[in-house]
Amino acid sequence: MQTTRVTDLIRLDHVWFRSQFAALAAARDDAATLASVWSGLSARLEVHAAAEESLFYPRLLKDDADAVDDTKDAIKDHNEIRDAIKDAEGHSIGDGAWWSAVDATEHANDEHMEEEEKGPLIEFDDAASAGEQAELASAFAAFEIEHAGARGITIEDRDPEGYVAENS
Repeated sequence: MQTTRVTDLIRLDHVWFRSQFAALAAARDDAATLASVWSGLSARLEVHAAAEESLFYPRLLKDDADAVDDTKDAIKDHNEIRDAIKDAEGHSIGDGAWWSAVDATEHANDEHMEEEEKGPLIEFDDAASAGEQAELASAFAAFEIEHAGARGITIEDRDPEGYVAENS
């Protein structure tokens, strides 16, 4: 029996994010669908970032001495995603300014996912034992369920340097 890896859960979220941005593009002229898809997508982006910051990156910092730069970059990326989401929330769904903010969210998220998939996820796969992977996968899944809809998480930007100092 194969153990579930936290890195696989993160990759599955990435697939879901890409599909939801595609759903937004497909619903371009349907404000009700845009509102529904965006509500779920923006909340899950927030929860995913919080789960990574609470669980994945602290463990990566402990397991991989070279992870400091990747972690700082990930926190910076999460801040860019959060800022773009906040910008979108300040506009009417479907108007030009809203689409600009959604496009900025997608761009920041795409860059983050690509960097993560080429670096930290592979590095963690190499460094973590099957037991660590399974333990963290369980905690990650539970976190996402507990905080679904962005319940009980902070959506404030974090200082990348401070984050690394606190979690190293």
